[in-house]
Amino acid sequence: MPDSALTVVIATRDRCDRLAGTLRRLRELPENPVILVVDNASTDGTRRMLAEHFPTVRTLGLPANRGALARNDGVAAAAGPYVAFSDDDSWWEPGSLARAVELLDADPRVGLVAAHTRVAPDGAPDPLNDLLAGSSLPGPAGLPGPAVLGFLGCAAVVRRSAFLAAGGFHPLLFFGAEETLLAYDMAAAGWVLCHDPRVVAVHGPDPGPRPGRATVIHRNEALTAWLRRPLPVALAHTCRLARLALGDGDARRALGQLLPRLPAALVARRPLPAAVEAAVRHLELTRDTTR
Repeated sequence: MPDSALTVVIATRDRCDRLAGTLRRLRELPENPVILVVDNASTDGTRRMLAEHFPTVRTLGLPANRGALARNDGVAAAAGPYVAFSDDDSWWEPGSLARAVELLDADPRVGLVAAHTRVAPDGAPDPLNDLLAGSSLPGPAGLPGPAVLGFLGCAAVVRRSAFLAAGGFHPLLFFGAEETLLAYDMAAAGWVLCHDPRVVAVHGPDPGPRPGRATVIHRNEALTAWLRRPLPVALAHTCRLARLALGDGDARRALGQLLPRLPAALVARRPLPAAVEAAVRHLELTRDTTR
């Protein structure tokens, strides 16, 4: 793999120690990728640490926290044709990035490769792996694995031109469950997303609770419905959230955050093409019948 073919983009904020561990692992990869850290206005000395201990790592410092949009900035600044995403607590297994580049080189239809993810420290499979591997979406012949309409943000490799053409991560979501909307938009633009179990990422999240995570996921799933799904689907999703809010604090807070964002979602609304909407419905029906 040419050194300049792929850039690993890492968005980070105030996780200096975790970031340092990730960078040490990425620097050991035989693929020798370009590494670009996009710092979301950290206040914990992240930029000083990068300058002192990782001078060969490219750094893009943002003046404010842009959440997942920091990845957009990283992709825009990348020079090569492919970008792999890592978080400050995730990395790639040796050979995986080379495998992804070979796949993308070989098939210009593919815009995104969704990796198999192992969870550190014991290497347990992430639950999303089964959903990706079991996807029943029809896809073009010759793919290394099933066509998919989702991925884990720290375990995907994208064709830079496809990512930029689809608009990247949406500003209205900011952070949390933002991958689904990008998957929809890439598919709507004609790109194929596929899962390759031989491309492997490792995720080492903090073991403790993540306050507010459930709230933003509820909120962003509803916003995604309003942005891209048919109106009856968006209304049904919001009604389910309202019913859940009667006895669930996370859902109640999500509903409170959703309502002031709805006008912007309606302005930015762009329903999916019929074929992509049909694929989404197929996955939903498959998921519902296997529960």
